[in-house]
Amino acid sequence: PCPLCPPQLALLYEEVLYTIRHRLGKPEQQHVRDSQELYSYVQKAFGMNEEEHGAIMQQVMELESPIYCLKATVKEAKGILGKDVSGLSDPYCLLGIEARSQEPAHPDHKKRMKAVVKDLIPEDQIHRTQVINQTLSPVWNETFILDSDVVESMRHKLGELTDLHGLKRIFKDARKDKGQDDFLGNVVVRLKDLHCWNDQWYQLEPRTETYPERGHCHLQFLLTHKKRATTSSRTQPSYTVHRHLLQQLVSHEILQHQAGSTSWDGELSSHASTVLYLHATQKDLSDFHQDMAQWLAYSKLYQSLEFNSSCLLHQITSIEYRWVQERLRPEQKAELAESFQSLLTYGVSLIRRFRIIFPLSVPRSTERLQSLLRVLVQMCKTKAFRELCTPSPDLPQMISTALKVLGVSIENKLFFPLQSIEENSKALSKLLLEVIEDLKQCQKIWNKLFTAHRAEQAVGGWCQWEHLQEGFGLISGWGWCDRSRGDNPVLLMWGWRTGAFPHRDGPLALSNFHQWFEEALPLWLQKAYSTALERAQRAIQMDQLKPYGYHKHSTSTVDLSTCYAQIVTTWKQLNWPDPEKAFMIMVNLLEDMCKISLMYCKLIKERAEALSLREQNEGEAANKLCIVVNNIEQLRLLMLRLPSQLDWAQLERRMRGLIDPQQIQNALHNQLDSTVACLDHEVRDVVQALATKSIIPLMKFLESELQYLNEHLVQENFKSSTGAAGALAPALPEAVLCPEGTKGKQGVPGKDRGLVGGSQHPCPQSLELCFHAEGCGLPLETLHSATFRTLETHLALCSATSRKLIQKYFSNRIQQQLDTSSEKYGAVTIKALYRPSEQKLRVEVLNATNLIPLDSNGSSDPFVQLTLEPRHEFPEVVARSTQCKRNELHPLFDEAFDFLIPSEKCRQEGACLLLTVFDYDMLGANDLEGEAFFPLCHLPGLDTEEDEADMGRVPQTRLPLTHPKPTDEILQLLESRKKDKEAQAFLKLRKQRAKQSKETE
Repeated sequence: PCPLCPPQLALLYEEVLYTIRHRLGKPEQQHVRDSQELYSYVQKAFGMNEEEHGAIMQQVMELESPIYCLKATVKEAKGILGKDVSGLSDPYCLLGIEARSQEPAHPDHKKRMKAVVKDLIPEDQIHRTQVINQTLSPVWNETFILDSDVVESMRHKLGELTDLHGLKRIFKDARKDKGQDDFLGNVVVRLKDLHCWNDQWYQLEPRTETYPERGHCHLQFLLTHKKRATTSSRTQPSYTVHRHLLQQLVSHEILQHQAGSTSWDGELSSHASTVLYLHATQKDLSDFHQDMAQWLAYSKLYQSLEFNSSCLLHQITSIEYRWVQERLRPEQKAELAESFQSLLTYGVSLIRRFRIIFPLSVPRSTERLQSLLRVLVQMCKTKAFRELCTPSPDLPQMISTALKVLGVSIENKLFFPLQSIEENSKALSKLLLEVIEDLKQCQKIWNKLFTAHRAEQAVGGWCQWEHLQEGFGLISGWGWCDRSRGDNPVLLMWGWRTGAFPHRDGPLALSNFHQWFEEALPLWLQKAYSTALERAQRAIQMDQLKPYGYHKHSTSTVDLSTCYAQIVTTWKQLNWPDPEKAFMIMVNLLEDMCKISLMYCKLIKERAEALSLREQNEGEAANKLCIVVNNIEQLRLLMLRLPSQLDWAQLERRMRGLIDPQQIQNALHNQLDSTVACLDHEVRDVVQALATKSIIPLMKFLESELQYLNEHLVQENFKSSTGAAGALAPALPEAVLCPEGTKGKQGVPGKDRGLVGGSQHPCPQSLELCFHAEGCGLPLETLHSATFRTLETHLALCSATSRKLIQKYFSNRIQQQLDTSSEKYGAVTIKALYRPSEQKLRVEVLNATNLIPLDSNGSSDPFVQLTLEPRHEFPEVVARSTQCKRNELHPLFDEAFDFLIPSEKCRQEGACLLLTVFDYDMLGANDLEGEAFFPLCHLPGLDTEEDEADMGRVPQTRLPLTHPKPTDEILQLLESRKKDKEAQAFLKLRKQRAKQSKETE
C-alpha cells in the first residue's frame, strides 16, 4: 500500500496519542492497562524518534478534551413479576445518572442502594422507554445518549470517577387507573466498573425482600467521545482514520514477524488490539464500518506483505452479513469496489504461478492456496461485489484461463549435455521422476483445490510431451530405494520402457497414467522381496537375543517390523486404480511377507541355539529361548494386524462383482491364517523346549522355599518390602518371569503372551504362561500341584493379612476415641438404629459444635461425610454427605441416611461408621475439621430379631472429633506391602488425612 506522507503520518500519530490520553472505562482483561506501554508501542509502530514524539505529545496535551458520553441501550428483560390480575405486567424502564456517590456506610445497610430513579434524579434528566403491554419478557431495543449536556460534567463522572455511585435502572409497569406505578426491580451499575463496551444480563434487585427473584434485564453500554479536537477527527470520516491506523499497526506487526523469520498468522498483539479497540469505541464506529476498514486495510496489505489470506475471510463474511448499500457514500462505494477488483486481479496472478508461489515442498502451501481460493470465491459471491463490480467477472473462467498459461516449461530440461550413456540416463531418470511426481500431485492434491476445472487442465501447460517422447530411453528397474541417498520409495519403484508416453494431441489425461508403469511392477515386487529377505537375514546375524530397551523382544524383530511397515506404506502410496491388478499385487505382497516370516522363525531358532552353545549359565540360555518366543509372538501380532493396515475391507469392496468372494478368502485370509498357525506351532515348540530345561529345578526350589515359609512365616509381624511372592523373586531364574497379561479361563493368560527376563515378580498365572503355553506345553494337572496350591495360599494370605491390619487400625481408632474426653476439634452428634427385618442402618446427623474456624473470615463452611469402614467389608456401600452450612461453627444439619448392610458385617472387627467433618473449599481441596468413629457392634437393634426399637427412643450419641496421628505402627506395616494394591490405596487415603490434619494444626 502507498505509505502515508510525513504530514499525514504526523496527523495520524496525533490521533492515536489523543486516543490513549483520553481513554475511558475499565480496561479489558486481555488489553494493556499501562498507558505508557501503549505510548512506547505506537512510537515504534510509527517510527517516531524521541524529539518527534515529544513535540506531537505536547500538541495533544494542549488540545481541548472531548465530551465524554455514555451510550446506553435497553434491550430486553425476562422473568419479571406479573402485577396485573392477568398475571402479566405493562413494563417500561427509567434510567439516569446519579451525580453523587450513594455507597452505604455499612455493607448491611442497603436501604440507600434500593432507592429508585424518580427519588434521586430530577425529572428532566430521566430517560424513559416505551411501555410494552401485557408481557413478562418485554423487548425495547431503545438507545439513549447521556453526556454533559444532560447532567453535570461527564468528565467528572466518567474520567475522574470521584464519589460516583453509578447508573441506576428501574423497571415499572404502566400507570394504573389509580395512578400508582408498581415497582418491578432495579439495577445499579457503577460507572467506574464499566468497560468501554459492556453487553450483558443484569439481575433485577428488589427494594424489599418480599419477592427476591425479580428476573433479569439485558443492557448494553458504550463509553464514547464527542467533539474530538484532533485534525483527523475533524476533517476525515471515522472509518477512514481507523483504516489508516489499522493499516499502520498491522504493517508493523507483519514486519516484526518477518524480522523473526516467522509469517504473520493474523493475530494482533495485545498493544495493537488495545489501541484499535479504544479508537473504535471512542469514535462510536459501527461493526459494519470496522469490518469495512479492516477489509480495505488487509486487502491492500496482502498485495505487498506476506501473511495468511484467511485473515480476509472474516471481514468479507461480516461485510456480506451486514451489507446495506445505502449506508455508504459514493466515494466509499468506489473505494470498496476498487479493493474488490484489485484483490481479484492480484489473486488470479498468484494462481497463474501457483506452483512457484505455493510449492508443495513448503509446509502448509496447499492450505494457503485453498485459503486464497476461499477468499476469492466468497468475495465474488457477496451482494456487495455483485452490486459494485458490474459487470461481475467470471471467477471460474479467470482461474481456468490462468491455469492454462502456466509459465513453467520443461523444454530446457530436455537438452542434456553430451555425456556418457549412464550419466544421460540418470539425468533423464531424474526428469521423469519430476514428471511423475507432478502427475501425482495434480491428481491427488491440486484437483481437490481447483474444483471448477479438471486436473489435466492444471498441468496441461507444464510439459511438451512430444519432446519427452523423443527423449525417453530404456532404463532398467531400480528396485528397493536407498534412504541414505534421500530416494523416494514411491518414485524409485518404477521401471521404464521405450514409448511409455503415447503421443497426445489434446491435454494430458491423468486418469490412466498408471498403465504406463504396469510392466515394471513384477521387477519391483521381486526386488522388494529379495531386499527385505536380505535385511531380515542380516538383522538375525547381528541379534544377541537380548531385550530391546523396555520391550520383551530383541532388535531383529524391530528391523523386520520396519520392513513390513515400509511395504504397507508403499502399498498405500501406490493406490493402484485397477482393482483386479491391485488384488494381484496384494496377493504377491502377502505371499512374500508370509515366506519371510517363516524363514525368520527358522533362522532365529538357529541363532538362539548357536548363542546358547557359548553360554555356561543355563539361566542365560533359557532367557534366550524366552526372547525367541517373544520375537515370534511379536511377528505373529504383526501378521494379524496386516488386514487392517492394508485395508483388506476396502479392497474386497472394490473387488465385489469382479472376483468370487471364496477366491479372496483363499488367496488372502486362508493364506494369512495358515502362516499364523505355523507361527503358533513354532511358539509351542520353543516353549516345550524351555519347559523341559527349566521345570525340574524350579519345582524343587519352590518346594523347599515354601516349606520354609510354612514353618517360619508369621503374617502378623511380616514386614518384608515385597511379601511372599517378592521373597521368592530374587532366587528365581529370570527365564520364568513374565509381564502382566490379560487372564483367560482357569487363570491362563490370553493372547497377550510373552516371556522375558527382568525384575517383575512371579505368580501362578505367570508360571502357567511359561510352562502350559496355552495347551501346547505341560498339562494343567501337573502345574496345579501341591507346590502351586501352596504358593497361591500364601499369596492370598498376604492379602488377608493386609485386611486384618486395616480392621485392627479402625479398632485402635475407636478405642482411642473412647479413651479421650477432649473435644479439642469439636464434636458431632448423631442417632443410629439398625432394623434387622430390613437389614437397614438408619443414621441421623443432628449437629456439630465447637468447630475450628478454617476460613479467613473466622468461620467455616462445614459438611459431614458418612462412610462405612473398612471398605473391603462394605464395598458396595457408597459414601453419603450432608448439606454444606455456610459460615457456621455450630451447624445444625438434621439429616437422615439409610444404609443397606447385613447384620453379620456389623459384628466384624473394626466395623464402624466413619463421620468426617470437612470445611468446604470452592477452589481447592476441602479442609479437615475432624473425624469420629461409631462402632457398628454397639448399634441399637442389632442384637434383636424384631424391629422393637424406635428412632424417637434412640438416645443421641455425641462423638468427639479427632485427627489422625502422623505416625502409626499399623500404617507402617501396611506401607511395607508395596505390591498389595488394597493396602496401598488405604494407606494413601490415611496419609492424605494426616497431611490435612497437620495443615489444620
